[in-house]
Amino acid sequence: MDTEHADPAVIAELRDALCADDEGKSALGWPGVHAFEAEHGVTLPEPYRTFVAEVSDGSFAGPPDFGLVALAALPSDWGDGRPERVLAKPFPLTAAWLWEEDEEPDEELIDRVFNDGSIVLGTDGCGAYWHLVVTGPHRGQVWMITGEGAAPFGAEFGQGGGEAGFAGWVRHWSAGEPWFE
Repeated sequence: MDTEHADPAVIAELRDALCADDEGKSALGWPGVHAFEAEHGVTLPEPYRTFVAEVSDGSFAGPPDFGLVALAALPSDWGDGRPERVLAKPFPLTAAWLWEEDEEPDEELIDRVFNDGSIVLGTDGCGAYWHLVVTGPHRGQVWMITGEGAAPFGAEFGQGGGEAGFAGWVRHWSAGEPWFE
């Protein structure tokens, strides 16, 4: 997983998998990506960064079930009254955590899991959100975060058979594989 350089073949693969065939008209462009990064104090990981700059800022095709949301957007079921999202703060987890099994889970930490160090890629509904980590040790990895817990996607974490990261996540979805085995 290379989070610093975009491979043109991977970008083409993402374009095909996500049906982003509008010749870049829905893409943010590099000035839009740079403005987002400056506003939030982050550098987006590749290949997602190049994808939103040159190919498409979101996709109705998915993943997840309800499509890939635009970079600065949140899914329609995100809800109101949540704490402020702070992308420049490191994503707080380095391993899966099923907080519903804790007798007294740390609510402040749960809020940080939802709001710090990641962008929301979209939802599978019912409060199940896919996040792309943009800061911290898991930068570039995709995590499923729900009301019950959080887990990184990828075979190396024992969560799904796919390669970790945005491209691996999209490949896994486009192959019709189950998310978690």
